[in-house]
Amino acid sequence: MELKVAEFLLQIKAIKLQPNNPFTWASGWKSPIYCDNRITLSHPQVRTFIRQKLAQLIQEEFGAVDVIAGVATAGIPQGVLVAQELGLPFIYVRSKAKEHGTGSLIEGEVVEGQRVVVIEDLISTGKSSLQAVEALRNAGLSVAGLAAIFTYGLAQADENFAAAKCRYQTLSNYSALIDYAAEHSIIAKSEMELLGKWRLNPSEWGKNEALNSEI
Repeated sequence: MELKVAEFLLQIKAIKLQPNNPFTWASGWKSPIYCDNRITLSHPQVRTFIRQKLAQLIQEEFGAVDVIAGVATAGIPQGVLVAQELGLPFIYVRSKAKEHGTGSLIEGEVVEGQRVVVIEDLISTGKSSLQAVEALRNAGLSVAGLAAIFTYGLAQADENFAAAKCRYQTLSNYSALIDYAAEHSIIAKSEMELLGKWRLNPSEWGKNEALNSEI
């Protein structure tokens, strides 16, 4: 499954690899990879596969749950699809509370004590995902864990999730992606070292490179 998801993401250009012409993330980090899983929504075959596999992952890894929660904004459509697949209620967590009306941080019907799985499209450091987890816990829900399409596999994410005592599972990951890309000549074998070094120290990687591509 990891390799199939990686194949789909590369095929539809939801993931782009540019080890010799890195991207600049909003954080300022230089990166040889950029992932935009919202593109999967425009491809029915891929969208269906991801929906079904996320639903399967939740059942196998987290057991019975009462509600699905999406993380704004990219986790919302994925979460709706999964909730529909499982026949469950859906809620979502805003990045910040509304500044008008009810001032809600969580949208949808929240029932204290419900067991919830959080849906995210992508895990980088895990910061925004864990803010949503905290908001749900503060609202009295029991967070069984988080499921996402893809993770960069950064140590910082593992540390953050461990500190928050929150499990997470993904359909695919950076290692599987690089293996697939190398095997199918999407990247040159000489680029493998660059890609490997990035994940070891992403905040410092590429600072001495000529960086022309920004996002």
